[in-house]
Amino acid sequence: MLRYIIRRILYAIPILIGVNLITFFLFFIVNTPDDMARMQLGVKRVTPEAIERWKAERGYDRPVAWNAAEQGMAKLTNTIFFDHSVRLFAFDFGAAESDGRDIGHEISTRMWPSLAIALPVFVVGLLAYVSFALLLVFFRATALDTAGVVMCVIAMSISGMFYIIGGQYVVSKLWNLVPISGFGDGLSAWRFLVLPVVVGLAHGLGESGRWYRTIFLEEINRDYVRTARAKGLRESRVLFRHVLRNGLIPILTGVVVAIPSLFIGSLVTESFFGIPGLGSYTIEAINSQDFAVVRSMVFLGSLLYIIGLILTDISYTLADPRIRFD
Repeated sequence: MLRYIIRRILYAIPILIGVNLITFFLFFIVNTPDDMARMQLGVKRVTPEAIERWKAERGYDRPVAWNAAEQGMAKLTNTIFFDHSVRLFAFDFGAAESDGRDIGHEISTRMWPSLAIALPVFVVGLLAYVSFALLLVFFRATALDTAGVVMCVIAMSISGMFYIIGGQYVVSKLWNLVPISGFGDGLSAWRFLVLPVVVGLAHGLGESGRWYRTIFLEEINRDYVRTARAKGLRESRVLFRHVLRNGLIPILTGVVVAIPSLFIGSLVTESFFGIPGLGSYTIEAINSQDFAVVRSMVFLGSLLYIIGLILTDISYTLADPRIRFD
């Protein structure tokens, strides 16, 4: 197992390097440093002196990597590629182009508001969706099961924006229970997190509940389930002891991969609720065309996704001892 994990990590390194190279080249093919300076300065007629000053302040006055080949590999460290791409592997994200703030400090600070929303939605949602699916399977082919499936289809058909705007209007404006948007420090932050968490749970009920129901229905008709029933086990015991356990592998595929994405946050939810997390940070960077922040978030997202895939393989062996990776 250890050799398999090491091999997966070694396989992941060239993938991460490839994603980093493609991201860097795309940014500097589409926009030159001069174009970035004009966009950030926001002036129609920018003087050449202002452009050169902006580039010098942010390290864009040096040669790009492919121009440095003529100077020899010894001068590779004095290139835009080294400062804005290679240093990402040392988690040196540099400074934002729009306001000059340290990107690494912003990520470490904004990570916690993102987790404050995503973690309750993830944990409570997993328990609620699995329990809801098991309830539908337990009462399968009944009016309750039909009503549950219809509710899931309706919930899947509604846009996530409806839950956000509707929740803000009803819960915050009409009932005045919690603030519409914003964020607080310390324990006072819970008032700002209740509505985003509830909206996240409601939005995921339809898709997740129906998916888990499908998984459990596939397991309920297998031979080991009929054998358990023949031994006289109650239906509830069959569901929770056998069906749930054997249905964990497909569930883990989606659940464990989603764990690293908790750190990134939700782009839409954080933006609408004014949560200063990584999701809203990415949206702000895209709107302001801050390519340094966008490149850092793409690199961080790729790294976390690779970690999620490795964790998924490890979780398989924990859920089913019969699975072994060589």
